[in-house]
Amino acid sequence: MELDEDDRIAAVEDVPTDGTLLFTVRDGFDREEAVLTRLSDGSVQAFRNYCMHWTDVRLDKGSGATVRDGEIVCQKHGATFERDSGYCDFGPCEGSVLDRIDVAVADGDVYLADDDYEFEALGPSGEHDLSSGSRIDFTGT
Repeated sequence: MELDEDDRIAAVEDVPTDGTLLFTVRDGFDREEAVLTRLSDGSVQAFRNYCMHWTDVRLDKGSGATVRDGEIVCQKHGATFERDSGYCDFGPCEGSVLDRIDVAVADGDVYLADDDYEFEALGPSGEHDLSSGSRIDFTGT
């Protein structure tokens, strides 16, 4: 796949090592949210932005997902996902794996490299209620 400016998501330096960067992709008419996370070796991974336990629960609600001890944490259930593989090693969805979205790094920038999606924009899709909702989450709110 040839990388072009339309596929550019962000500069690598804008992807946090202690959180995630939320972005939106399009699959035909459907929008989906995804998150970027930068590993300690400088590589970048991308996953669809939902917990494997309840797929209506977003890992990153717009200000970055919680990352603790190198793992993405679902604030709703406390499930933890390895940032390099997306593997859930603790929680109600233990053994599952986050859905990966292919990205590539070139010349200090991160590009969408997944033929199933088109990059739309940084930030949320706008299709979610950004309030806390009716479910109590792992943080107690």
